[in-house]
Amino acid sequence: MRYFFTSSLFIGALGQWLTGYFAYNALTRLRFNLGYDVTPAPWFFRLRNFFGEDITPPGFDEPAMVLATLFSLIGFLLCSGVLTDWLKMCAGQRPHLTHGAQGKPEWTRYINVDVNHKVIGIQYGMSSIFILLVGGLLAILFRLELAMPGLQFLDGDSYNTLFSAHGIIMIAAIFAGVGAMTNYLGPVMVGASDMAFPRLNAFSYWVSVPSALILIAGIFMGGWDTGWVGYPTHSTSTTMAGVQMFLLGFYLNGFSSIASGLNLVVTTIYMRAKGMTYFRMPIFVWAALAASILQMTVTQTVGVALTMVVAERAIGLDFFGAIADPTLVAAGVPTGDPILFQHLFWFYSHPAVYVWILPGLGIISELLPVFSRKPLFGYKWIALSSVGIALVGSIVWAHHMLTSSMEPMWKVPFMISTLFVAVPTGVKFFSWVATIWEGKMRFQTPMLFVLGAISVFLLGGLSGPILGTIATDMHLHDSYFVVGHFHATIFGGFVFPFFAAIYYWYPKMTGRMYNEALGKLHFWIMVPGFWVMSLMQMRVGMQGMRRRIADYGPDLGIAAEQALITVATLAIGWSILIMLYNLVSSARSAEKAPANPWGSRSPEFQSPSPLPEFNYDAPITVVGDPYDYGIEDATYVVVPGAAGD
Repeated sequence: MRYFFTSSLFIGALGQWLTGYFAYNALTRLRFNLGYDVTPAPWFFRLRNFFGEDITPPGFDEPAMVLATLFSLIGFLLCSGVLTDWLKMCAGQRPHLTHGAQGKPEWTRYINVDVNHKVIGIQYGMSSIFILLVGGLLAILFRLELAMPGLQFLDGDSYNTLFSAHGIIMIAAIFAGVGAMTNYLGPVMVGASDMAFPRLNAFSYWVSVPSALILIAGIFMGGWDTGWVGYPTHSTSTTMAGVQMFLLGFYLNGFSSIASGLNLVVTTIYMRAKGMTYFRMPIFVWAALAASILQMTVTQTVGVALTMVVAERAIGLDFFGAIADPTLVAAGVPTGDPILFQHLFWFYSHPAVYVWILPGLGIISELLPVFSRKPLFGYKWIALSSVGIALVGSIVWAHHMLTSSMEPMWKVPFMISTLFVAVPTGVKFFSWVATIWEGKMRFQTPMLFVLGAISVFLLGGLSGPILGTIATDMHLHDSYFVVGHFHATIFGGFVFPFFAAIYYWYPKMTGRMYNEALGKLHFWIMVPGFWVMSLMQMRVGMQGMRRRIADYGPDLGIAAEQALITVATLAIGWSILIMLYNLVSSARSAEKAPANPWGSRSPEFQSPSPLPEFNYDAPITVVGDPYDYGIEDATYVVVPGAAGD
């Protein structure tokens, strides 16, 4: 059935959704017939479409929606075939998932469940780009609204839904991008034939698909106005029913993250090639390993927080004080505390930023020596700095809460720990500059995006301490300055390195070269566009523009800056469309790529393009250091039957 998933998958998911919905309402009618009170409880919320019109079907309520969504998830996973092997093994039968296209056209592998890590990596990559386009379109819509003072074509609720959906959908795109890089590159860089747990790897991807679809569906099922943070008590009391879809989609993404992180950690520890000690691993593997450890250890906390909010909305439990009984409060009975959610949420969500940027910083460190033709300066320091960022980044979460009612005694320690993150990050910057210094640089598209990433991430890093220091954060918290800082950090730490990785490993994935002129055009439109967007966001924030609002008064004097931000956003969108055209057209008609077009020492570039099914025809052996560029007769890895250039 899995080769017809385009019909069965979605029919099964829709059928399961309707099953859950009607099952709940059948129980409601039964309770009514038995004489129970079925008057709508506090969790009964109306559905509205994008234009604010009431579209609530009779008897609809949020518990039905939660139950139906969980049923649809089961239907999705069953129809996709990702659970089939495990079910067969439980029944004592042989599993059916094997490597290869099994007599089908090769392209069918990318739209079906497959256990090959390279296929899964490409699936993650395609999903990331698709979700990125959806989130970017939402950003363009609300940026057009903000281009001029006054409300143009959106009302407040529609605007709130768009920016809230943009935030969490773009985060889903980033997680998919991280999955693309770690899944495709992790095993080949350590000399393994696949991930340690191939079926778990497939599950980690396919559970992320309904996660993204549920998030997108929430836009059309009432929307939500909580932002991507979903703070109670607003998230537990808002009447926009799409908030449940947001919470469930966010929650399901955690399963993907934990499974993916576990797989990479085990693969890196136990499946390295002969001779590959920890300090002979490619530097990207160090970064991915640090990020994966964070995925395994902190994701559970946000899962707990989201479960509590769903339960509070759906069945009336009181964790965060949204429905506290005044009588109990007067009697001194403890009730829910909304600050608890913020601690649980940020204990995950700030380290999650490092889950996104650590692989990106690893890409920068991986590519700089290749295009500078020099050894990577301070290899061990860069490797350990990734671990340092992960460790220190796990104890700084409450700098997001400096303006909350958190105990004042904790604010200074969190401010100090936040500033300490600059130490391991500074190690990376020092190494990058030293690696570039007097190098024989080649300015091909991957290198351009690496240099752009360094410049933009520097902007994010310099603006970070301003928000991590109590005095300045009190002034700038929840202003557009935060928006500018966050975008600079994510674009510099992930988006630009992600595009650099796509261009760099594109020949290895497809066996063909991309159009270099279009790649450079993408860069020269996107980077200036981003600089204008981010700097203007910081500027209007300092002039008093608050985030998460649909309008601003002409008296602020920021109309010109807002128009510039909108134009820059459109330029970024156009540049990404150029990249997509380049990648799709080149896969069909571009010249065939040599095995090692960049002169890289990494193991995967010593094997043919595209890579064989199991990466290497025979086990490889590591005999030297990975970044001895420019050193005569230095050998890193011995690959039997290597194709060379």
